[in-house]
Amino acid sequence: MAQIAPDVQRRYSTAVKSVQAGDYERAKADLNPIIQQRGPLAPYASYYYALAAFRQRNFSQARLSVRQLIEGFPNWRKMDEANYLLASISMETGQYEDAFASLQKIGDPALRSDVAKLEQNFLPRITDLNRLKQLNKTFPANRNIGLALIDLIQRSSSDKDDLELSDRLTNRFGVPGTATNQPVGSTTGKPSPDRPDVPMASPTRNNRQKGYYNVAVMFPFRLDEFDPEKRIRSNQYVYDLYDGIKMAKNKLQEEGITVNLFAYDLDNDANKTLELVNNPAFSQTDLIIGPLYVEPNRIASAYANQNNILLLNPIATSSELVANQPLSFLAQPSVNQQSKKVSELARGLPGGRRAAIYFGTSRKDSLLAAAYLSELKRQNYQVLDYRKVSGNAQMMADAMQMTGIATPAKSQSAVISATPITLNHVFFVSSNDSDGARMLEALSRRKVSGALIATSSAFNFYQNSLSTFNRRGLYLLYPDFIDPTREPVIEFDEQYVTKRNTIPSVFASEGYDMMLFFGRQMAKNGALLRNRDNLRSDTDDYLSSGFDYTQSNENQIVPIVKYEDGRFVKIN
Repeated sequence: MAQIAPDVQRRYSTAVKSVQAGDYERAKADLNPIIQQRGPLAPYASYYYALAAFRQRNFSQARLSVRQLIEGFPNWRKMDEANYLLASISMETGQYEDAFASLQKIGDPALRSDVAKLEQNFLPRITDLNRLKQLNKTFPANRNIGLALIDLIQRSSSDKDDLELSDRLTNRFGVPGTATNQPVGSTTGKPSPDRPDVPMASPTRNNRQKGYYNVAVMFPFRLDEFDPEKRIRSNQYVYDLYDGIKMAKNKLQEEGITVNLFAYDLDNDANKTLELVNNPAFSQTDLIIGPLYVEPNRIASAYANQNNILLLNPIATSSELVANQPLSFLAQPSVNQQSKKVSELARGLPGGRRAAIYFGTSRKDSLLAAAYLSELKRQNYQVLDYRKVSGNAQMMADAMQMTGIATPAKSQSAVISATPITLNHVFFVSSNDSDGARMLEALSRRKVSGALIATSSAFNFYQNSLSTFNRRGLYLLYPDFIDPTREPVIEFDEQYVTKRNTIPSVFASEGYDMMLFFGRQMAKNGALLRNRDNLRSDTDDYLSSGFDYTQSNENQIVPIVKYEDGRFVKIN
C-alpha cells in the first residue's frame, strides 16, 4: 500500500463506491487510468471495471476486462473472485462449458455457497437434453449438473438409455430435492455488493407447456369502498383492465388455452403483499399482473424472480421496473423507448438537426421531456429551447426562447421577434388536453416552421376541431392508439357493450390485449418465455398495435399517428 499514491487511492475508493451505488459509467471512467498505470491497484481496478460492465449487462466488455485481468496478473491473490465473475458472464451468455471450467478453478471454501447458487440458478435454463448430457460427460463429478440432468430426463424423455442414465446418476447423486424458497424480505443470503448478484431459483418449476396457466391479478380494487351503482370511481381503470383480462380469458379458452384468474385486492400495502406471496398456494402462479404501486411491485418482482414466475406491469412506463429483472415486462413502451421512436421519426423529417422541446406542468410531462432531451443530445441535435410552458397560447409564445437551454423564461410583456425560425421539429409533452391547440397557435405566433410532434394527451379528440389536426406537420405520439375502423376492434366493442352495457375504455382494450398476448406466449413457448425471437405479436387480431419483446423486456411498439383523409393513421 505504501507504493500507492494518495490521489490514486482516492480515485480507486471513489470508483468502488460508484460501482456499489450503481453509477457504473462514472466508476469505469475512474478505474480506466488506474488500469493503464499497471500499478498495485491495477488488478483490483480491472476486476471492478469488469463487474461494472457485467451489471450493465455489457457482457462482451466484462469478459474482455476479466480475461485481461486473469492473463495480466496470473498470481493475483483474488483470482477466485475473478474466475467466479468470468463464470457468471459465461452463464449469462449461455456458454455453460466455459462457465463450469472457470468454476472448477475456484478453491476458496468461502465461495462454495455462491458457486452452488450460480449453478442452481442457470442449470434449469438448459432445456436441450443432449447439451446437458454433454455437460455431464465433461464434468462428471459435478452434482448440480447430475441432478439437473436427472430432472430433465424424468420430465422430457422416455428413451430407455436416458432412463438408465438417470438411474445411474440417481445412485450416485440422489434425487433432485424440492426447493425451499426463502420468503421475500428475508435478510439471509444477502448478495455481496462486490460480486455479481445471482437470484435464487426454484428447481421444481420448469418451462414446459401445460394444460392451464394460473394468473394472479394484483390490483387496488378497494372492494370495501365498492358501490355497484356508482359508475365513476377513482380506480375505475382497474375494473376496466380486469374486464378486458376476463374477456381475453374467454378468447383464449376458445383457442384451447385455459387460464385460471385469481384476483387479489392489493393497494399500496407492503405487508399484505408479503403475506400473499409467502402463501404456499401462491407458488403455483405462472403470471402476475401488477401490483401497481412501487413497494408492492418491488416485493412481487423479487418473489417472481426467485421463483421463475412472469410479472407484467400493465400501465407503468419506467425502464427501472424491468432493469435486471429477466422475468418482468412492461406492457406499455417506456419513456426511453418512446423517446427513441420519436427521434427515429424526426431523423426522417426535413430541416436539419435543430429542435425545441416544451413540456407541461405534470411530473409525467417533465420525465418524458427529459428523456427526449437526452436522446436528442445522443443524436447530436442542437436543442434551441427546452422549458416548461403553460397558460394560453400567448403565454406559451412569450415563454419561448429559441436561443439555448439554460436561459430563464421571459415575462408575458417580452417583445416577440417577428423573425421566422426554421426547425427540424418541436417536441411537446403535456397531460392537459387543452394544451395541444394552444401550442399550435403559439408556434404560429412565433413564426416557427417545422413539424410538431406532440403527445396525444395534449389534445381533446372530442372538443378539438378536425382542422386542428390538419394544421402544420402535426404528428402524435400515441402509445395507446386503437384504430376504431378495424374489424377486431368493432367486434370487441360490440361484445363489451353487450356484456357491460357501456363503451369500453382504452384500459379495457389494453387488459384484453395483454392477457391475450401473454396467454398465447405461455402456451406456445412455455411459462418462462425463453424463446426471445418469437416474443412478438404475430397475428392481426389485437386491438392496439401489439407487442414486441424481441430486444428487451420493454414493449418496442410505439405508435405515432398522423391525421390523413379524415382519420388518424399510424405512420411508423
